[in-house]
Amino acid sequence: MSVSVSPSSSVSPSSSPLAPQRFATVARLRAAGCVYAEDEADLLISSATTPAQLQDLVDRRIAGFPLEQLLGWAWFGGLRITVAPGVFVPRARTGLLVREVVACADIGSIVVDLCCGSGAVGAAIAASVRGIRLYAADLDPAAVGCAQLNLRPYGGEVYLGDLCAPLPVELRGRVAVLVANVPYVPTDALDLMPAEARLHEPRLALDGGTDGLDVLRRVAVQAPDWLAPGGHLLVETSEDQAPTATGILRRAGFAARVVHDEDLEATAVIGATRPERAVPVHNSSRSAVKPTGHA
Repeated sequence: MSVSVSPSSSVSPSSSPLAPQRFATVARLRAAGCVYAEDEADLLISSATTPAQLQDLVDRRIAGFPLEQLLGWAWFGGLRITVAPGVFVPRARTGLLVREVVACADIGSIVVDLCCGSGAVGAAIAASVRGIRLYAADLDPAAVGCAQLNLRPYGGEVYLGDLCAPLPVELRGRVAVLVANVPYVPTDALDLMPAEARLHEPRLALDGGTDGLDVLRRVAVQAPDWLAPGGHLLVETSEDQAPTATGILRRAGFAARVVHDEDLEATAVIGATRPERAVPVHNSSRSAVKPTGHA
């Protein structure tokens, strides 16, 4: 079973006209190696409207498609997040990142979610800290479409573009929290990832370059120009990458620390600017990419 749809999010298919097919569906999924075959069968049966559609869903699941992409949603941070085919599926471990952002943000804070994917991180933050002003950006048009749907209830604005480039220029120097769930898988390790991610999620959401930290380096260079005095930058990394990631943030002028959650098997690096205005490391310029519109 995929990481972001838990057994607790299952629904009973008993009211579905396809309920009689549950036994056969469970058997097919179990034979294909699905650990939570019963839960997956219930979810797929509840999502299908015809026997043909159910068969197609089961066929694609057995072929390795992520369950969340087949259902059209993922369970993250207590929220049902819309996830389209081909869009990065939010991982449970990223709950650590959300938790740490919530600890930094206050009512009325400007929060920016870079590499936002489906907008799961921003949505979970906004659901926990009411009244924040939320902005998000991603390079993947399909992900931006999902993020617009997921952030609309919170008044979030979603832009298509590279990191900070498409953000409204008036945000410079005013952002309280900048969170970036950057891709951090080393290029050479991509082939070792589970097929669900390797074959069905965008490479740009996974590939972090030679050591997995190339995108993080770019975020660290751009962030000081956008953060307010005393603002925070938060990024997810692997535990092994954390020392190098901490050094990257410190060289960019941040006071940096590492947080780790054993239960989630999650690691994040948190950088803080000085209360007085930090000198920007680099004045990033906006690209010509225009926002796709507001969520």
